[in-house]
Amino acid sequence: MIRVIWCVVTLFCAPLVAHAETENDPFEGWNRAMFSFNQNADKYVLKPVAEGYEAVTPAPIRTGVSNFFNNLGEPITAVNSVLQAKPDKAARSLTRFLFNTTFGLLGLFDVAGAMGIEREKEDLGQTLAYWGVGAGPYLVLPILGPSNLRDLGGRVIDRPLNPISWQDEVGMTELLVGDGIQTRAQLLGVEPKSVGDPYVLMRSAYEQRRRYEINDGIVVDLFLDDPFLDDPSTTK
Repeated sequence: MIRVIWCVVTLFCAPLVAHAETENDPFEGWNRAMFSFNQNADKYVLKPVAEGYEAVTPAPIRTGVSNFFNNLGEPITAVNSVLQAKPDKAARSLTRFLFNTTFGLLGLFDVAGAMGIEREKEDLGQTLAYWGVGAGPYLVLPILGPSNLRDLGGRVIDRPLNPISWQDEVGMTELLVGDGIQTRAQLLGVEPKSVGDPYVLMRSAYEQRRRYEINDGIVVDLFLDDPFLDDPSTTK
């Protein structure tokens, strides 16, 4: 739910700060081509599948599926919280994983959330930013969407921590497809019409969201000379 809310906020607010961005997009030609590819893939494949999933799947089951995949991400958050010297957050994430995996039937039920232990998210891209590694060039990946060089490297290294990667090739593919469908279904109905260049809007939204996550929800000045600058010192 937090991911959906932040998606809406950034999509509406990005046009207000797009003019303040410093160019950090040397691969814009490739990125725009991938952006167009992703838009068409979403229009003709991903969105229709997500709409069909939402139409035939009761809301409680969709919630359970979302909880299940969220639970699989807890080990990544726990490890990266330790790497960022955030032991309290690591303990909460590990507790959520243990409670939801056992009492929550492999994560289908958010037992920990009902106990007041809210879900948080950390990944290696955030960890690298915490220790001062710059974002690098903006990238748009096929199907996966917006990223940057730092986050792409973090995604690759984080992968073995996700139980999805522990499956055989068929099982892993099925789980990844299922995760993609439920994630796209969560975004149905929160797709405002953009004003101006939709590519620039998406780039702005992604960079704002990542700054928000890196700074643990602390809203930084959106009119800095370099909006791609992450200030890890605010999280230490």
